[in-house]
Amino acid sequence: MNRAVVVGIDGSRTAWSALAWAADDAGRRELPLRIVHVREPWLSEHPLSASSGKETLTERCDRLLAGAADRAHELAPGVRISTALVTGAVIERLRSESETADTVVVGSRGLGGFAGLVLGSVGFGLAGYADSPLVVVRRLPRDGSGEIVVGYDASPCADMALEYALAQAVARRARLRVLHGRRYPVAAPHPAGYGPLPVDEGAEIGRHLVLWREKYPDIELIESIVDEHPVPALAAASRTADLVVVGSRGLGGFTSAMLGSVSHGVLQRAHCPVSVVSAPRRGSLRRTSSEGA
Repeated sequence: MNRAVVVGIDGSRTAWSALAWAADDAGRRELPLRIVHVREPWLSEHPLSASSGKETLTERCDRLLAGAADRAHELAPGVRISTALVTGAVIERLRSESETADTVVVGSRGLGGFAGLVLGSVGFGLAGYADSPLVVVRRLPRDGSGEIVVGYDASPCADMALEYALAQAVARRARLRVLHGRRYPVAAPHPAGYGPLPVDEGAEIGRHLVLWREKYPDIELIESIVDEHPVPALAAASRTADLVVVGSRGLGGFTSAMLGSVSHGVLQRAHCPVSVVSAPRRGSLRRTSSEGA
C-alpha cells in the first residue's frame, strides 16, 4: 500500500501553501494525501466568551479540515484524500505521522510564536527528527523554473537527499542541479602547522555522481561546485529553484547533532520550499523502497 503525503495544517497562511504543495506532490507521484490537524489537549473546548452562537473547538477543527479537503480536491482532483483530527503536542504527533508517511509537509510559520521569524518551532522540531523526508514551505514558487537543487557533499545523508531529489525530478520532469559549496577555495593558503591544504573535491563528487547518472539517464543532472559556503550558495540557488533538497547531516560538525548547520541555515534563508532528508533511525526509507519493489 502506498504511503501518503502527510500535510499538517493549522489555518495559517503558510499552512495553506503547504497544503497546495502537498496536493500537487501527491498528484505528481500518484500517492494518497493525508491532511492532519493536531488539537492540543490544553486548549478549551469552549471559548472564554462562549455563547449559544459560538462554535466549539471541535467544530472549528472539523470545519478547518473540511475546508482543507475541499481545497485539496480542487487542486488535485484525482488524488485520494483523507483527513485526521489528532490530539497531542504538535511536534510529537507529526513525528509519529512521519513513521508511516512518504513525506511530511508543513508551513514555515504557524499561528503561534513570533511572526518575524522565518521558521517556526514545528519546522525546527521536525527537521532532522522526522522518519520521512520533511518539506517546509515558506512560499510557493511564482513561476516554475523546472529545476530542483540538491546540496551534496558525498556523505551518506547527502546520498539519501540526492535520491529523493531525483525522484522529485522524475515526477516533475525537471532538471537537477547538484550543488557542492567548498568552504575554502582549493588554492587558499593554509597556516603552517595546522594541517594540509584543502583538496579539490570536484573529482570525488564527480565519481559519486556517475552511478546516479547511470541510474537516472533521462534526468538532466548538472554538477555545480562553487568556492562558497554551502548555505549562501543554496540560498541564492533557491531564488529560481522549484525545490531545494538537503540532508539533515553532512560530513562536518557534530555527528551526534540531528540537524546540521547547512540544513539549519538553508531552512532559515531559502526562498522556495525546502526538503530535509534524514537518515532513517528505524529503516523507514529503506522499508518504503522494499515495499514498492
